[in-house]
Amino acid sequence: MGAKAGQRGKPGRDRDQDRAAGRQRLALILFGILLVALFVSFAVSQGLGSPSVPSGDVVKVQDVPDELATVSQKDFDRAFAQQVKAAKLKKRPAEGSKKFDEVKEATLTELIEGIWLRGQAEEMGITITDKQVEEELAQIKKSSFPTPGSYGKFLKESGLSQEDVNDRVELQVVINAIQEKVNAEAPAPTSSEISDYYEAEKATQFSEKESRDVRIIINKDKAKVEAAKKELEKDNSPASWKKVAPKYSSDPTSKSKGGLSEGITEEFLKGELKEAIFGSATGELKGPVKFETNWILTEVVKLNPAKSKSLAEVKAQIEETLKGEKQQEYLGEFATDFQTRWVSRTYCASGYVIEKCANFKGDGHPANAAPACYEADPKTPATECPAPVTPISPALPGSVTLQKPKGEPFQQRPIPEAAAGGESSTELPPGATPEGEAPTEAPPSETGE
Repeated sequence: MGAKAGQRGKPGRDRDQDRAAGRQRLALILFGILLVALFVSFAVSQGLGSPSVPSGDVVKVQDVPDELATVSQKDFDRAFAQQVKAAKLKKRPAEGSKKFDEVKEATLTELIEGIWLRGQAEEMGITITDKQVEEELAQIKKSSFPTPGSYGKFLKESGLSQEDVNDRVELQVVINAIQEKVNAEAPAPTSSEISDYYEAEKATQFSEKESRDVRIIINKDKAKVEAAKKELEKDNSPASWKKVAPKYSSDPTSKSKGGLSEGITEEFLKGELKEAIFGSATGELKGPVKFETNWILTEVVKLNPAKSKSLAEVKAQIEETLKGEKQQEYLGEFATDFQTRWVSRTYCASGYVIEKCANFKGDGHPANAAPACYEADPKTPATECPAPVTPISPALPGSVTLQKPKGEPFQQRPIPEAAAGGESSTELPPGATPEGEAPTEAPPSETGE
């Protein structure tokens, strides 16, 4: 039986199959597009899409002027040779040796950071003139090379040309200019910050404790101190002290001023000497009293009451202190951002990849750590390994304040006994010495005593 009018081609069941096949082909095409997109995304994340380093170059830095953008193999080889000379090595280290890798990394670091700093200056609108470089070089020569011959010797031993020196001096000028500009952008201390700092430090930093001006005779020989007292009991005028002190006292500082020692405060004294100075009236001779290995005669001549400086008196000082702290903090933040930003722009050729390159792939371990530190059963155990946790510069307890939010850092070495508040840290009156040490004896007077 023939087909009905209007029916052409395959039966309806076959058309359904065609439509299903079409949908399947479309799905495969879409899947292919998605797969390509995923591959591209993965490639970029793995660095496969990073810019290649031009042939003949070892480093390429993005987003800098063309004349700064690359380090050629020739430039690297020359800088490497200069590093060898600077390290005072007898010959070029063998490739693959630890010393070779150290010199190579130092060379690349110097070359890369030079590009970064010049690129940063370009972005900040900093321009360095030949005159600035000449002035900086003249200053360096004046302070480090007293004769033209010594400068010539330096060039010969370092392997640097005058052009090399000019480049390095220019870079130093660039660094100074960047730092100055960053410091200028740091926020200024506010009035409330200044007043808060003053209130927090008023009792200590901006206050003078009660003190006394005292005339003293010091000598390890008690008889000489007693002889001085007898003469001063007859006449204790300033003129008499100017005669007696050089004659009997062994303290070179005070005896040249008629025995006068100014601004002695109570907290550094103890025992009989403390009582003699802070328990007596002005003009009263006290002693001899024993202090450590010396005998001391005292006479208080002036009382200095405790007093505090006003905010107006110290405002400029506080402002300068806070300004310095803010600049340091701002510069630290800038340095962190600088490092991250420029690493991301830097690509290195195979065999020249270091941590300053965006295509560097490390194991997360510190560069100076021995591999044995991270091996389960190393053949040769490491003699020293870094801490498993990065230190965060803990502050001394009680040192964190509004004025010093980071506090005072812990000492990174044993604290000497004097700094730790031991007995030897006690401040003594002029001429007095710790137990067991004799002061320098005064030279004989004209009278022969």
